[in-house]
Amino acid sequence: MLGRQWNWLLAVPFLASLSACEVGPDYMRPAAPVPPTYKENEGWTPATPRQAAGWENWWEIYEDPMLDDLEKQVDISNQNLKAAEAAYLVARAQVGIDRGTLLPDINANASVRTSGGGGGSRGGSSSAASGGSGNSSTGTGNQSAAGGSSGGKTSTLYQVSLAATWDIDVWGRIRRTVEGAVATAQASAADIAAARLSAQSQLAVDYFQLRVSDQEAQLITSAVEDFQMALAIAQNRYQAGVATMTDVYSAQTQVDNAEAQLVGIQLTRENMSNAIATLVGKTPIEVSIAPAPLTMDVPVIPAGVPSTLLERRPDIATSEYDMASANAGIGVAEAAWFPDLTLAGSYGFASTALGTLFKASNASWSFGPSLAETVFNGGARIAQNQQARARYEQAVATYRQTVLTAFQQVEDELATLKILEEEAVAQNRTVTDARLAEQLTLNQYRAGTADFTAVITAQTTRFNAETAALNVLNQRLAGSVNFVMALGGGWDNSRIPRPGFFYTLPAATRNDGPQDEAAAAAESQKANGSFFQRVFNAISNP
Repeated sequence: MLGRQWNWLLAVPFLASLSACEVGPDYMRPAAPVPPTYKENEGWTPATPRQAAGWENWWEIYEDPMLDDLEKQVDISNQNLKAAEAAYLVARAQVGIDRGTLLPDINANASVRTSGGGGGSRGGSSSAASGGSGNSSTGTGNQSAAGGSSGGKTSTLYQVSLAATWDIDVWGRIRRTVEGAVATAQASAADIAAARLSAQSQLAVDYFQLRVSDQEAQLITSAVEDFQMALAIAQNRYQAGVATMTDVYSAQTQVDNAEAQLVGIQLTRENMSNAIATLVGKTPIEVSIAPAPLTMDVPVIPAGVPSTLLERRPDIATSEYDMASANAGIGVAEAAWFPDLTLAGSYGFASTALGTLFKASNASWSFGPSLAETVFNGGARIAQNQQARARYEQAVATYRQTVLTAFQQVEDELATLKILEEEAVAQNRTVTDARLAEQLTLNQYRAGTADFTAVITAQTTRFNAETAALNVLNQRLAGSVNFVMALGGGWDNSRIPRPGFFYTLPAATRNDGPQDEAAAAAESQKANGSFFQRVFNAISNP
């Protein structure tokens, strides 16, 4: 009898070797539409081409110390980034949960049970157990427990055992599940990069809008001075009897209108400042950005080869890993067609006397396999397989659409930069001409050869031309930032951890309670670098 059981033990390596096979398709990246070159990049050389010195800090191409300081705070305090990091840790932990089911589940059990019966018993029965839960049997013996009452007997049974179950992954169901969990964790790692780039680009756009507001405020302030000068000329001519009161009121209207616009510009600046504070993880009262000049240069980085875009955009990486996870789901669904093989065994001792518990005569054991197969489930399994394949097809379509959208964004931003650069040249000529026309008209008004309506028209034309030129510059700066983001912000797919990394346990974390936020942030930055660097130091160095 014992020999047959040992035969089963010898069969374990053979059964384990069966788990080398995995049903379902192995993942291969499907073809995606990739153009040979960027259409909008042909025949165009940017006025200010510039290669980022370090892609990690792409914003340094703008050579703005304040922007550099703000961008670095995004990595430390942005709450969306922290949420993305936590989601990644959840996904990584799920890999460990799924992978744990590949190994045997072993439980230790220990119990002590006292039972009694017979007439006249006053106490009923009592029991105590420790060390876990498990099946316990009740036996009777000749030993009476202390405290028993007359007219009845009590007996105590001591039991200890080890029980193990092992789901032999013959068809690869568990391994496909792990494969899908790994791909999901990789997609989550790419989501961190996408969240980071989104926050950084939004901050840069808001920052340039704030600087444009500063520049526009200076422009309006200068216009107010010019309008006041025209008002003084009109008042002098009215007092000299060579102009009407209409000229004075028209000049005063110009001044009042410009001052009202100045108040509106301040509102835009405050809104941008508040938005920047949120992006760097602070309250608006904690962020103060002093007025400063706006850069006149609009740097444009090289577009590169279109085929490299698939490796440089985190959103494309997320779509691809989602697709790989869906592909693994097909294998999980197909494995359900085959029987589930489980090995179970136990070994333990049971005795009515604690001192003799571990004698060989009190030992018992069991071992054997079991097969489970669903015979009928109303077509649910067929539907589950169809569902898994449909999810994969959905993921493939989403991936290809993401690729198409990425190329569209690059082309859009190239067109924006190219056309706005031409518009800026034309608009700057308009500003120059409008300033000359204003000066000539004002001189003619002084000489009495032109009426004040011509002055107002010339001043309004000049002011509108300067405002339009400033808006074009703002659009060009935003387009420059968006173009960097369309190319992936210097990120590449090599930063995603490989599957083997997820098979190691992550470092333990602890929370000792609330801390001073500023001190905790400073200490964290000192010890581990920026928030984003901590995450990617972890996932890049398994």
